Amino acid sequence: MAVNLKKGQKVDLTKGNPGLSKIMVGLGWDAVEQKHGFFFSSTPDIDCDASAFVCINDKLSSKDDVVYFHNLKHKSGAVRHMGDNLTGEGDGDDETINVDLQCLPASILHLVFTVNSFRGQKFDQVENAYCRIVNNSKNQELARFNLAEKGQHTGVVMASLSRKGNDWSFKAIGQATNGRTADDLVALAIQAIRT
Repeated sequence: MAVNLKKGQKVDLTKGNPGLSKIMVGLGWDAVEQKHGFFFSSTPDIDCDASAFVCINDKLSSKDDVVYFHNLKHKSGAVRHMGDNLTGEGDGDDETINVDLQCLPASILHLVFTVNSFRGQKFDQVENAYCRIVNNSKNQELARFNLAEKGQHTGVVMASLSRKGNDWSFKAIGQATNGRTADDLVALAIQAIRT
């Protein structure tokens, strides 16, 4: 059974999941339906982008350590973005990032996952935003963080994945910020793992 986390909570992923090696991080969101008069409504396309910041200790060593729609694969091959969703349409995950925990170099201690609105649409136009971790070998959801906050921000540091020895934990962060690209979220993503 998946653990539902609130902002600031953390769960040990490897406890109860011996041999956990390949996970999928799914990020999803829906556009808020907009009313146009009494009988007509529409749902706009929301182009949010998921990114993973691959951190050595508590910093990025290069721009190649950001995995997103322009850099789909980390240089280690252990972190792969599965492609850009330009509309947010459909049920389930809108963008996914696969992580092979066993292939990550030992120097990588943290991965930070963010979402930003590429077109600058505000998060008060987004609902049902979430980040979840799935054990790929069992197709089993391990943890989920549902983001309830709306607002005038254009980006969110959603969650982090951290290593201590051979154990991995998942932390719900939910820190709102402004930024339309992954580059705009670097400082806050790094700050999130230092606190």
